[in-house]
Amino acid sequence: MNRIGLHGFVSGKVQGVGFREATLREAERLGVQGWVRNREDGRVEVWLEGQKPEVARLADWLTQGPPAAEVEEARLAPCQPEGMAGFGVRR
Repeated sequence: MNRIGLHGFVSGKVQGVGFREATLREAERLGVQGWVRNREDGRVEVWLEGQKPEVARLADWLTQGPPAAEVEEARLAPCQPEGMAGFGVRR
C-alpha cells in the first residue's frame, strides 16, 4: 500500500467562496481521507491522506480550488497518515 499524508494551508481568497465544501466533494470523488477547515487568519487548513496518486491530484486541485476562489498559495508538507476514515469539514 502506498498511503501518504499531507498537511498544510491554502491562502488567498479562500473563505466565503465554498472552498471547504468543494474540497469535500473533490476528496470524496478521489477517495481521499482527511479534513478541511477555515482558520481565523483567513487561510484554509487541510489534512489529506490516502493513496499517493489521489492525494497528489487533490493537492494539485487545491492550487486552483473552486471557481470563485483566488488561490495565492497552497503550501503542503508530508505528514504521517493517521488512518482516517472519510473526509470532513471541521468548524
